[in-house]
Amino acid sequence: MGKARRISLATRSFDKVGDATAFFTAILNRYEIGERVSVKDAADLSALLDRHDEIEEKLGTGIAGFEVDTPPKDVPQFSKRCFWVVRSDGSKIDFSIGHCLEAKPYD
Repeated sequence: MGKARRISLATRSFDKVGDATAFFTAILNRYEIGERVSVKDAADLSALLDRHDEIEEKLGTGIAGFEVDTPPKDVPQFSKRCFWVVRSDGSKIDFSIGHCLEAKPYD
């Protein structure tokens, strides 16, 4: 069996990737489609997003908040819901929990 990989974010740490996945999936499932995420949950999502390898693209003009919505139609449908970054200019872009939790060189 492999060694558990610890995930450290600015807001919290997880002993295993599975713990982080469960934590963020619980946030995802706590909201209705189209609902804006609370400020408290947004802080954790922002810390998670820091791990994304396309962070500059995701940030765009800056983050106004996060919401839960359906995935874009042009990507494989692994789920019926995902997180979206709501940028300060009103545009939105999706991001994946799994992508942000993939192994990084600094893990």
